Formats: sequence, structure tokens, C-alpha cells
Amino acid sequence: MNRKVLLIAISGYVGGAFAQQTAWGQCGGSGWTGATTCISGYTCVYSNDWYSQCLPGTAATTTTVVTTTKKATTTTTPAGSSPTGWIVPGAVWLDTSGVKIDAHGGQVWKVSNTFYWLGASVGTSIQYPLSWAYRPKMFKGTSKYFIYGQVNRLVQPLSSSNIVGGYSLAGSAFSLPPYSLTYSDMGIFQDDDGKWYLATSADGNILQINVINGDGTLGTRLTKLGGELEAPGIFRAGTSAKTGYRANPNKVYWATSLSGPWTGPADIAPEDQNTYGSQNTHELVIKGSAATTYIYLGDAWDSSGTSASNYMWLPMAVSTSAHTVTLQYHAMWRVDVNSGVVSYPTNSKRYDAELAKLSGRAAITTCESCVSKRAVHQVDISSDVTFTGLIGQDKAQWVSIHYKVNDPQAGQAHVYINDEPTPRNISDFNSRAGYHGEIPIKIHLKAGAVNTLRIGSNGAPDFELHIDAVEVHED
Repeated sequence: MNRKVLLIAISGYVGGAFAQQTAWGQCGGSGWTGATTCISGYTCVYSNDWYSQCLPGTAATTTTVVTTTKKATTTTTPAGSSPTGWIVPGAVWLDTSGVKIDAHGGQVWKVSNTFYWLGASVGTSIQYPLSWAYRPKMFKGTSKYFIYGQVNRLVQPLSSSNIVGGYSLAGSAFSLPPYSLTYSDMGIFQDDDGKWYLATSADGNILQINVINGDGTLGTRLTKLGGELEAPGIFRAGTSAKTGYRANPNKVYWATSLSGPWTGPADIAPEDQNTYGSQNTHELVIKGSAATTYIYLGDAWDSSGTSASNYMWLPMAVSTSAHTVTLQYHAMWRVDVNSGVVSYPTNSKRYDAELAKLSGRAAITTCESCVSKRAVHQVDISSDVTFTGLIGQDKAQWVSIHYKVNDPQAGQAHVYINDEPTPRNISDFNSRAGYHGEIPIKIHLKAGAVNTLRIGSNGAPDFELHIDAVEVHED
């Protein structure tokens, strides 16, 4: 039978410096992911913990980032019941202990009735066999579990008799056969016959695929694909497979076998969106009783690759006949791991901005894309929009803020929550702030119709918000 395989690879951004910020632009602050130096004649001036701005001055400031070593972390989630939590791309995700999840560049793997999330913890420095493993990937050999980590551009295998814990070095680090190449990024794939394969961006960012042997060693190279590609990852779509990484436009390639030949590239998202500010790390396939859902797992890195970085997980529409893969962007979504069905919020209370209290230059205007056909614009640094009477349940709830900005590089939207004396940048809750029209944030609301949100902005004098509404999600 002719079986199709899709491979997605990122186009070749390998690194580089961020551009300097323009006059009056933001250059720092908690959660800030942009430039941290200013153009000539301007200085990055601290305003508060959430905002620094390029103001007229004689010198530009620089920010020194000290990176920590990386350890591999594993999170487990039972698959026996349908999840109740929402997947919110770009938001801060917490584990069951209330700690921010720090597991980047890894994978999610279902074994029996449990999902395991393996990743590199970029914010923790410890002495452990995995402390320096980059973009770790996990697989099952003939008799042991293995983790591959990238160490000094070589493959360092670790092994254990158990899927969680007990890992130790399994020999020395090695280069990629057959030509002893080194590499930067890798992805892993298990085919329907149970065999495992490693995809790597080898020297020169040439993407190659090797067989993984049962004893944890790396075997034959099946194919290579040139074109300055990095951060690979593979999946089979009914009869299929994929690869990608970094905040550049991801591309899809397809072939009738893993050994090629490969045809492509084609975009998986609008090119100007740079894969919605994310870098591919893995693809998860949920084979449910009613549907098979393909999920893109990406890292939403900040400018320095720190533990403040978040995640971009999105369902993918896959057409094996048209040979296309398309990311389906949703601000909030979830998947039933038993049925495979994807759903979206339906039980929400909407509060339109036109009915809120306005101050400063904020004014009501027409808005054809808004539900009420009206919105509030001209929300600059001297203006506020205050929503009152929001109904809460005395717990942390998802609240979607529907708004746009005139220039996401020129400022930030912030929010005062109830009687908090200090505003918080919306980007502190969700790194998609300013880049998408709906930004869900998770905040604690009091019980009853007693909650207040006051939304304003900070940044350049001409920076403005265009606010549509606020939605409080009840489930």
C-alpha cells in the first residue's frame, strides 16, 4: 500500500541579535520579549517592574542575560478520563502544584494510559545526569527506556528501566552516522510498525533522518534534506508525518516514505505570523474513537530563551490528498483524549467595552468585526476603560480580553484587577498580548457581580488600544 509521509521543517534562522528598539519604544520589563537596547540618542529607562522605555539620552543600555544549565523534566497526565483544562496558547501554564511549567524542546508521549511530557528546564541549575541535555527526546528500546539529549552538538543517550526516574549515562556522546556530523536540533518519531527514527538539523542545517536501534544506538541514515532547516519533528497523518522549530515560517514537506524523495516546501501558517511566534518541538497525535487530532507542540520563547517562555500548542488540519498541514489558531481550546474531538468555550459572559466607564481620550467608535458593531478606541497612556460588575466564582477563572493595538512594539496593554494598586501587563499572563485579537488570562475573581477590570496602556505617546469586550469563561 502506498503510504504518505509529511515532513515539516523550519526555514533557516539559526540565531542572531535582536534589532534595537526605536525612539519611545519599550525596551524592558517583566515578560518583555523584544529588543532591550535603543537606537542612537536614546536610553532604556526603567519606569517600573513591568515597563522600561527608550527615552532621549546620550547612550543606549544593554541587558546581560546569564543562562543556566538545563535539566530534563517529566510531567505525567493520566489519559483515562477527558481533560477539563483549557489549552491556551501563549499563556502561563502551571502544574498541579501551582508551579510554572518549565519543560521546553521536548515531547509528549503516550505510554499505555498515561501521557508523559519531557522537556528541558531552562530555569533550574542542578547536578544531575540530565542537567546539560538540550531538546531531550524519549523512546523505548528493546528492553530499556532511553532519552537522547543534545550535548555539545552530539547525541548523549541515557537509559533507565523505568520511564520516569533512574536515568544514567548509556555510553559516550556520539556524532551522527554515516559521516560523523554534529547537529543542533532534533525530533523523534515512532512509525506504525513500532520503529523509532531521529530527525536532526545536522551541520549546515541539513535535515537528516536516522534509524534508532533497539539498543539505543543510532543506525542508518535514511535521507537528508537541504535548505537551511532546523528543529525537526515527524508525525504520520492516517498515512502521514512532520517537522519544525523557531519563530520563522514553518514549512511542510511530504513523501511516500521516510527515505524520500521529499516534495515541498509549503507554509503551515500565514508567513507574516512566523508560526504565531513559536518554534516547533514535537507533534502529538490523538487517535480517538470519533476523530484523530494532530497537535503542533511549539515553544513560545522570549528573547533570551529563559524560563519565562511559554508554549504554543495548536490543532493542525492535515490533508493527505492536497499534501498540506495548516495550524488552526484558537485562543482557547481543548481535546477529549478518548474521542479525539476538539472543542472551544461556549459558556461565557460577555461585557462590551462600549458599556464600560471611559476616561481620557477613550471614545466609542464603529467596529464591523465586533459582535456589537461598536468598540472603544484611542485608549492611550492617559486613558482607561473600566469594566464593572463582572460575575466571578471566587476562584481562578479564564478571562478573555478582546483588543488590538496599533503597534505591538510601541507599548503594552495593562490591567488593574479589582482593588490591586499596581497594574500588570497583559503580556505577563499571555505572551500573545498585542499579537492576537483575543487574549485569555487566568485571574482570581471574587464571588458575585463585584469584580472590576480597568484596562489601560503604557508606552510611546502615540500607542493606543482598540478594545472590543471582556469575556468571563464559566467553565
